[in-house]
Amino acid sequence: MTKQLMRGSHAIAEAATRAGCRFFAGYPITPQNELPEYMSKRFAELEDATFIQAESELAAINMVMGASMAGLRAMTSSSSPGISLKQEGISYMAGMELPAVVVNIMRGGPGLGNIAPTQQDYFQATRGGGHGGYRTIVLAPYSGQELVTLTMKAFDLADAYRMSVILLGDGLIGQMMEPVTFPDPIDPATLPEKDWVLDGARGRNSRFIASLRLDPVQMEQFNWKLARKYAAICERETEHESYLLDDAIVAVVAFGTAARIAKGAVNQVRKVGLKAGLFRPITLWPFPGKELRALTHTIKNLLVFEMNFGQMVEDVKISVGEQATVHFHGRPGGIISTPHDIAAAITKLIYRNEL
Repeated sequence: MTKQLMRGSHAIAEAATRAGCRFFAGYPITPQNELPEYMSKRFAELEDATFIQAESELAAINMVMGASMAGLRAMTSSSSPGISLKQEGISYMAGMELPAVVVNIMRGGPGLGNIAPTQQDYFQATRGGGHGGYRTIVLAPYSGQELVTLTMKAFDLADAYRMSVILLGDGLIGQMMEPVTFPDPIDPATLPEKDWVLDGARGRNSRFIASLRLDPVQMEQFNWKLARKYAAICERETEHESYLLDDAIVAVVAFGTAARIAKGAVNQVRKVGLKAGLFRPITLWPFPGKELRALTHTIKNLLVFEMNFGQMVEDVKISVGEQATVHFHGRPGGIISTPHDIAAAITKLIYRNEL
């Protein structure tokens, strides 16, 4: 496969198209505008694809809902405040068990914030974001190539579990250019049949999809069904990367862009003999807590690095309990720490604690 130099947002759009996505609805907001821009041009080349620049984020997510209900692989993208506006629709889709892919290229917040790279939407993404106690699978790519592979995986997961999957990036990963390779495109006609879609009851019994369940017994049964599904996902779908952890005495825990910076810091301190490694969650939900906890048999100090003032650190503490000491380094608002900054934090931690 030939490598192509592509902007991150363009790589997501091309990967989605090759994954069989044939419906996109969105509304402009920086720093993700390059994604729908690319998608609009790409979909114009296909006879069976629909691109809509909706009148609002609310309209866009409801259009995605309808397309998903009709059986299409559907996607929307936005950035932090736009994703907030989509949360009601995402909750409705959870209540209807409809698959969709939602891309969030995060802004610094709260409010309108700024367009600099941050990771301040971790709570929103991993805790459901809207009402009703639902969950979304959350994937956190950290390279151009992972933008491709995880976008394509997102559509497979969405269909397999009939739920929304969030691809969580930031302004840096969306704008940077890296060489990537793409697999051959998927023909949507070859995808597994969905026996629940509303595509016209021609010679079959009619189907019904709704999220309204006024009977408390039915509502409880449905919620328990979701709980069982979420538990199964937690058992099957966690993914992470381990880097130089076999002999490490300190593990840096970071995701996305922060993990790229942390890997550089780990390499830097290794050159002076300090034994640090990196644990990178790729699925933020389900969080790879069991795998992280297993590290604490040999590593008793974890340094969580995030581009916020502490969100994933809560999942790290829940995962390891009292089996390790959890430290934190973060900067919110868009100022990006350098590998040297994280290397200094690792060095200080090791010498302060005489590890």
